[in-house]
Amino acid sequence: MPSFDVVSEIDMQEVRNAVDQASRELSTRFDFKGTDSSIELKDHEIEMKTASEDRLNALRQLLEETLVKRKVSLKSLDYGKVLDAASSTVRQIVTLNAGISSDKAKAVNKAIKELGLKGISSQTQGDQVRVTGKKRDDLQDVIAGLKEVDLEIPLQFINFRD
Repeated sequence: MPSFDVVSEIDMQEVRNAVDQASRELSTRFDFKGTDSSIELKDHEIEMKTASEDRLNALRQLLEETLVKRKVSLKSLDYGKVLDAASSTVRQIVTLNAGISSDKAKAVNKAIKELGLKGISSQTQGDQVRVTGKKRDDLQDVIAGLKEVDLEIPLQFINFRD
């Protein structure tokens, strides 16, 4: 019986490369001179520090542009509150979301059921959803349907088996 898995993963090497590239560009840009701005990657968080909220917005835009160039989905970013830091600077923590939470898994299962395809079943297995069906074409229709639905997380489809 054909099946595939729906997962939500982040390529941390690409994230690391994007943060390094943004940090290098930050040091050369004229609008960031003298602002003590920085972007750092810590485990599954990106910490941004700068002089003002306007600079923080520009820093966020710079980070997002480099992530998009490296094909990292912006849906996996969760922006925290803007916090005041030492010596009148501001900082913001960006959390990287990987894996499908139980709430999102329920939403994926519901979206699959709403497609109304016969012979398709889905079940949650940890941080992924396994979809099985009788026909390969039906599974491809499920993939197409899930790509159209906005579930606020990046989805990848792996382990397609006949």
